[in-house]
Amino acid sequence: MSDIANILDKVDHEAFDYQVLLDVLSHYRKPRDRIARLVAAGEIVRVKKGLYVFAEPFRRNPIVREQLANLIYGPSYVSLDTALSFHGLIPERVEAVTSVTTGRAHKFDTPFGGFTYRTLSPARYAVGIFVDDRGKAPFFIASPEKALADKVWSDKRLTGTRASDLGAYLLDDLRADESALRALDVARLTAIAKAYDSRKIDNLLNFLRKLGIPAHA
Repeated sequence: MSDIANILDKVDHEAFDYQVLLDVLSHYRKPRDRIARLVAAGEIVRVKKGLYVFAEPFRRNPIVREQLANLIYGPSYVSLDTALSFHGLIPERVEAVTSVTTGRAHKFDTPFGGFTYRTLSPARYAVGIFVDDRGKAPFFIASPEKALADKVWSDKRLTGTRASDLGAYLLDDLRADESALRALDVARLTAIAKAYDSRKIDNLLNFLRKLGIPAHA
């Protein structure tokens, strides 16, 4: 059995780490050399140091960049513009995958595009995340409410000292879909605002209440 066939037989997901490869190729005296050959032959792709995916001819499922974002740098979850676009809150398709982390801010350029990470304190990080497991590559992503709070908090163009500032920012700058804003869950956003303990996010909540978002059960 060839090396790539052996790996495909033993690894049931598209992304895998260096240790997995070492385990599969442990029968070789120098498994690191075999890994280098697999990369050079175009059979596996190095996403970053220690993280690999199968090259396109060998993939059983498409690469999910949101899952890669979780794996490239962690702990992290997809948020900000990527999550806003994913949830249909903004019209733009975002090229770089944007995430939030409790670690240092970071940026990675990979064969699958750019991945950027913004820092958030642990108390603010922990609320409003869920696992999207509808496909074969589950990933952590912000809820619509959390993605919006993360965006408002991190965007230095917005002072957010008045609730009235939020209208122009959301509807003009972000071009947020007003019907999608009205569909947000005020109870969930209230919990997020409590965790943030920030006037900026409190004003976001106040603006959305005035816009008419209902309190969902």
